Amino acid sequence: MLDGMNLREGDERARTTAEDVARRSYGKLVAFLASRTGNVAAAEDALSEAFTAALTDWPRNGCPSNPEGWLMTVARRKLIDMVRAESRHPVADVELQSLEDVVADAGELPDERLAMMFACAHPAIDAGIRSPLILQVVLGLDAKAIASAFLTSPAAMGKRLVRAKEKIRQAGISFRVPGREELPARLDTVLEAIYAGFTEGWSDADGADLVRRDLIEESLFLARLVVELMPGEAEARGLLALMLYANSRRRARRNEDGDFVPLSMQNPAFWDGSQIAEAEGLLHRAAEMGCVGRFQLEAAIQSAHANRCRKGAANWADVLELYDALFALTGSPVVLINRALAVAELHGAKEALASMQELKADARLAEYQPYWAARAELLARTGEHAEARHAYQVAIGLERDAAVRQFLERRMDAIGD
Repeated sequence: MLDGMNLREGDERARTTAEDVARRSYGKLVAFLASRTGNVAAAEDALSEAFTAALTDWPRNGCPSNPEGWLMTVARRKLIDMVRAESRHPVADVELQSLEDVVADAGELPDERLAMMFACAHPAIDAGIRSPLILQVVLGLDAKAIASAFLTSPAAMGKRLVRAKEKIRQAGISFRVPGREELPARLDTVLEAIYAGFTEGWSDADGADLVRRDLIEESLFLARLVVELMPGEAEARGLLALMLYANSRRRARRNEDGDFVPLSMQNPAFWDGSQIAEAEGLLHRAAEMGCVGRFQLEAAIQSAHANRCRKGAANWADVLELYDALFALTGSPVVLINRALAVAELHGAKEALASMQELKADARLAEYQPYWAARAELLARTGEHAEARHAYQVAIGLERDAAVRQFLERRMDAIGD
């Protein structure tokens, strides 16, 4: 009986340790392996087999003092076996030598995720798949989560990711931070991927999902790396500012009962003033560079929201002007959704609904929760109660966060007859 209990406890410790390593180090381990072989898919497969081996070995022999090193050693051996099995490949000897030179358990592994991000942003890879590729390889998101972020189907996204990894191998794309002349052309892709990773983590408002919580910290870390690498790039600073503004409000998104609290109802006293101050500094420095871009405009919108809530001064006209500039730059339907809410504050819900009219024909929004939530709120304000209830029901069905679902249910229940 005791042995059975110890075995179960060992299984649980092994699983917990493996999950912790996967959250903290997956992208780092894949980047390190792929940089030696140029084969992202093989690196992922070898690492997956190493994690499987860990769940068999660690309960029996105990978790190693350096689990990342253990996983790297096993994955390296599996990669060597794979390369030897493909010995007819012209680069097999080079790959073997590179792998055999790796001392996987020699302490802290170098972090090559920045090089991996810029490799995934290489111009030889189809532009539409570069950011999703970064999200999977560097941040470890699955195809379903990535597909949701880019308004497409998981099956289609999965196929495109497989093709992109094969393209990296066939084209012999090197895993390095490119020269300064190459950096600007790849920067937008890298920034877009970092922000998509952040927003995926942000969808877990109370930090209960450890994987998504860690995505926020990882995304902030990667954004800081890019700012350090390219201090003269205004958009890099704009992105970091945008994420800091949002992250400063994380603690205020739940009340003491665990209920979701939207921005308009949050207590600014619970916001992180140091993050807001850092964001303001980054945004001002970016503005001085005289090259306005998407992330700077989004950060400016967040700054305006923060100032309104903290000082009580209405500034919806400024917010609407910023959304107009952002839509002119991006043409994004997501911008139109958020713009409509600003229109409602200035000109009323009917005009806001009219501004969203063209979005009804956009099939990508059929499963986009914020569209339905915004539409429901505006319909409720105009007294179109039946349509509002339908929109709320769709939004509730699409929402993953239980607390947000409960918030939307309360809003729906408050609609009169």
